[in-house]
Amino acid sequence: MVANIALNAPTRKNALQEQALSYLKVAAIYAILLLGAVLVFFPFAWTISTSLKTEQQTLAYPPTWVPDPVQWENYPDALTARPFGRYYVNTTIITTLSVIGQVLSSAVVAYGFARFRFPGRGFLFLVLLSTLMIPFHMLIIPRFILFKYLGWLDTFLPLIVPNFFGGAFSIFLLRQYFLTIPLDLDEAAKMDGANAFQIFMSIILPLARPALGAVAVFEFVSTWNDFLGPLIYLSSDRNYTVSIGLAAFRNDYFTAWHLFMAASAVAMLAPLVVFFLAQKYFISGVALTGSGGSKG
Repeated sequence: MVANIALNAPTRKNALQEQALSYLKVAAIYAILLLGAVLVFFPFAWTISTSLKTEQQTLAYPPTWVPDPVQWENYPDALTARPFGRYYVNTTIITTLSVIGQVLSSAVVAYGFARFRFPGRGFLFLVLLSTLMIPFHMLIIPRFILFKYLGWLDTFLPLIVPNFFGGAFSIFLLRQYFLTIPLDLDEAAKMDGANAFQIFMSIILPLARPALGAVAVFEFVSTWNDFLGPLIYLSSDRNYTVSIGLAAFRNDYFTAWHLFMAASAVAMLAPLVVFFLAQKYFISGVALTGSGGSKG
C-alpha cells in the first residue's frame, strides 16, 4: 500500500502541474486578447474624448482624458460647419449601390468558377488572383483618363460602376464558400428540372448568406471610408462624401481637432452599426471560406 502511494504521488504531481499549466495558458490567452482589445478600443475612446473637449483642451500638454467641461455643442457645430447631411446622403448612395454591385457581380463570377468546368478555368482564376498584387495607385491615371473620356468626372459613376464588375478578393471569398456547398444539391435540383440560373438563385445564394454578408461588410466599410477615390473624381462640394468633408477641418495652418473628432465620431457610426448587425454572417462567412480550398 505504501508502494502504491509512492507511485501515485508523481502522477498526482504531474496532473497538478498540467492543470496549472493549462490555467496559465488560458490566462495568457485572455491577457493577450485583453491587450488587443485595449489597443483596438484606444483610438475610439480618444476620438470620443477629444470630440467633447474645448479647443484649448485639445492642445493642452499633458493631454487629459476627461473633458472638463463637456462640450456637447461640438457635435452640432461640426455638422453645421459643413453640409454633412448632404455628405452623408452622398456616401450612403455610393456605398449602397457599390455593395449591391459588388455582391451580385462577384457572386455570379464565383459561381462560374466553382460550378462550371471549362478550358482554362484554373488559369483564368490564377490571373484573377494575380490582379490582387497590382497596386491601386498604378490604375489611377488610366482610370481617370477613361472616366474623363466618358464624361463621368464629378459624378458618382466612377465610384459605383466599377463595383458592378466584381472584385478579385470578393470573387475568391465567394468561390471558396461555394465549393463547400455539396454538389448533390445541384444534381437534385437538375433532376427536378432546374437550370443553372435557378440553382444559383434558389440554392447557392440562400446557402451562401454568411459569405455574401462578409463580402457586403468588407465592401461597405471600404467604400464608406474611401478617401482617395472621391478626392480624385469629385470636385463639387455638393457631391463630396463624408471622408472628403472631414478633410475640410484640416489645413496647412490649423486643425480644429475638437470639431474634427466630433465629425469623425458621427462618420464612424454607420460602419459600426453595419458591422454589429452583420457580425454573425461576417464571422461565419470568413471562418467557413477556407474549408473549400482543397476542392475544385
